[in-house]
Amino acid sequence: MFQPRLRRFLIALLVVPAFQLLSSALLPAYAGDASLSAADNTLILTSAALVLLMTPGLAFFYGGFVQARNVLNTMAMSFVMMGIATLVWVSFGFSLAFSDGGALNAVIGNPFSFAMLENVPDIWPGLAIPGLSFALFQGMFAIITPALISGALVERISFRFWCVFTPVWLLVVYAPLAHMVWGGGCLGKDLDFAGGTVVHISSGVSALLLAGLVGWRKQWPNSVRPPHDVTQILLGTGLLWFGWFGFNGGSQLSVSGAELPFTTTHISAATGLVAWSLIETWRDGKPTAVGMATGAVAGLVGITPAAGFVTPGAGMAIGAITGLLCYCSVQLKVSLRFDDSLDTFAVHGVGGTVGAILTGVFASTELIATHPAAQVFAEKGRVGLIVDQFQVVLVAYGLAALGTLLIAGVLRGLGLPFRVTEEAENLGVDVREHGEEAYPERIGSPQFH
Repeated sequence: MFQPRLRRFLIALLVVPAFQLLSSALLPAYAGDASLSAADNTLILTSAALVLLMTPGLAFFYGGFVQARNVLNTMAMSFVMMGIATLVWVSFGFSLAFSDGGALNAVIGNPFSFAMLENVPDIWPGLAIPGLSFALFQGMFAIITPALISGALVERISFRFWCVFTPVWLLVVYAPLAHMVWGGGCLGKDLDFAGGTVVHISSGVSALLLAGLVGWRKQWPNSVRPPHDVTQILLGTGLLWFGWFGFNGGSQLSVSGAELPFTTTHISAATGLVAWSLIETWRDGKPTAVGMATGAVAGLVGITPAAGFVTPGAGMAIGAITGLLCYCSVQLKVSLRFDDSLDTFAVHGVGGTVGAILTGVFASTELIATHPAAQVFAEKGRVGLIVDQFQVVLVAYGLAALGTLLIAGVLRGLGLPFRVTEEAENLGVDVREHGEEAYPERIGSPQFH
């Protein structure tokens, strides 16, 4: 008798909160303030959780590509951003990105207006959600963006350097670019729905330059080995794809109309996957699972700046074009023998660039009617819109490049080493940087020598 009652009690504990959450999502507004939308807030908070999930997903994705002796270090470079980037964002990052900068508002906000998330408006201007929800959601973007950079540097970068470089990069590169595009700055008339320039171009360009500064892996490319765990890559891809619904869909910032970016995001990812597989089949006679995963990510990157501005059919075109051009960029990287280890620039830099320009090509006049870009279209036409998109791409490239070179130069001048020792690189970065291994039972582990 006792056990059935206990079972029913436990079920009730699970069902009641779930029912309350569902009910709140269907209510039009909070009872205490008619200008706040419970449904919109539920979307933003759920999307924030989805975007956060993308960072562990990225850790799995990157971790599957590297050698077994470097898995933990590779994953840790993404995972640590959940701590470091959060603290940077809460302290000054959000304020720099989304406050009024006064005389400097064209390029940067005031670092003290919302420092420590104080004085954040109860209702974020122009939206029907609490300011704190908006800050939390945007903070998840700040977490994954520097994590993306690590893919170009794996198996040789100093973890200490990484933990010093990234918080400075967030303040010097990411926050100003986010302000210029989304925070009321000089690029607000340009179309970037969820971060093609702010997230993908900035991380891709910075990754490219850092890879060049850090240098190639000692045994690359003569002893290139296949990924140590393709199943881990597919798991990471699945988590990224799932989280991307929050990344793009949540960027609608309202339940009304969110169905479009959710849909275009999925269609573009699916098209990128198929396009990459078809190219591999045509060239090599068979598609690879790694190619499918990379193609899906390329499609997701390409649609990011356009997700809420284009039709589903245009989303399919963007996925196909981005997949094709990212594939070509990977092949070019290989032929140039440049050690962008996990194709960060080839997928995120190139994909973000292609997506930003294609946003101008495919943007629907009806869908951008309330965006400042509508005035650009009215005055300059489609060509003018594309030119403006190209200009924002150039700004993103320039800011990311200059900021990365400046930070790296200062850190080098302070004597902080960029990379691990040759011994650590040969034996495995996991043991030397963290004192632990992902698979200590495997034959060949340093613990058995």
